[in-house]
Amino acid sequence: MTIYLDNHSTTRLDPRVLEAMLPWLTEHYGNAGSATHEMGREARAAVDRARDTLAAAIGATPREIVFTSGATESNNLAILGLAARAAHDRRHVVTVVTEHHAVLDPLEHLERMGFAVTRLAVEPGTGSVGPDAVAAALRPDTCLVSMMLANNEIGVVHDMPAIAAQVHAHGAALHVDCAQALGRLPVAVDAIGADLASFSAHKFHGPKGAGFLYVRRRERVVRIDPLVFGGGQERGMRSGTLDVPGIVGMAEAARLALDELATEPARMRGLRDRLWTLLQRDIPGIALNGPPLADPAVRLANNLNVRIPGIDGQSLLATLSADGLALSSGSACSSENPRPSHVLLAIGLTEDEARASLRFGLSRFTTEAEIDEAARRIAAGVAKLRSL
Repeated sequence: MTIYLDNHSTTRLDPRVLEAMLPWLTEHYGNAGSATHEMGREARAAVDRARDTLAAAIGATPREIVFTSGATESNNLAILGLAARAAHDRRHVVTVVTEHHAVLDPLEHLERMGFAVTRLAVEPGTGSVGPDAVAAALRPDTCLVSMMLANNEIGVVHDMPAIAAQVHAHGAALHVDCAQALGRLPVAVDAIGADLASFSAHKFHGPKGAGFLYVRRRERVVRIDPLVFGGGQERGMRSGTLDVPGIVGMAEAARLALDELATEPARMRGLRDRLWTLLQRDIPGIALNGPPLADPAVRLANNLNVRIPGIDGQSLLATLSADGLALSSGSACSSENPRPSHVLLAIGLTEDEARASLRFGLSRFTTEAEIDEAARRIAAGVAKLRSL
């Protein structure tokens, strides 16, 4: 039996989401941009309903939702699109060293274009960044701060409302990568102070290839330039034929995530803590990476990241994979890169410690029986490698 615990990488498509998508993959296949016939108009109506649902899920208005292919595109559109509108005396951006490469790489591109980028260090061990550290990095020429709400490797949750207050006091905009947050944390864009926010459907049991960017159109109005030109869809901010089935599925996934927000994080937290207890019992020397588990305000409920001294992580992953256990050692987007996790190095781990680390991501489909069996297989795999 395969046990899947790599839900920070991607999640299983919820059967209820697939059911909502199927009609738009089969008999209702019209182009949402075709207003001259009924099939096109019904596709447009489905997109409008989905936009309303997604806006309500994050406390936005429908006109603030821009459909994209996922968080990577949303991050690029937010960062590069805002930078294209930046004044000549506002060409400084602040970020954090532990961000996803979908943020770090566009910022490297901006540096080649003459922008200055400040990359904030994180607190050793926990990976957190406080509002004072952000405030100290802000300059008169800062146009943007880009930060994750919740980290995809160690699960640390940042105090975004306090950070936003500092950013806005300096007249800069705040972009928040929320890819890991929806369905695991409350994500109200006004509450977290976001001016731009990125989301990806496949992180909350929706389809791959669907996402959206929140672009504030109230009070602190944000304007961005498009990266893709063509048909003028999404009010010119993202041209291209809309993926109606993906958008419908994403909205249904968001609706389900919000419906279960009152119960699912607590359930996953209980399973996560059970897994940690079992691993501590059976694997001598195992240690926690990232913030403490006890405080739900500082760590995602479904996240666990551990290191096992004296074990090569890739060898252990290969052993566990052969035993039917799906895990990772870091971000899926860099899993083919032989370098150790930049997130784990940033919190103070050595390369050997980072390579000896495992990341667990739980979901609404994770069961207690799977947790118990996973812990057994991991302990057996560690014992096997240590005996060699």
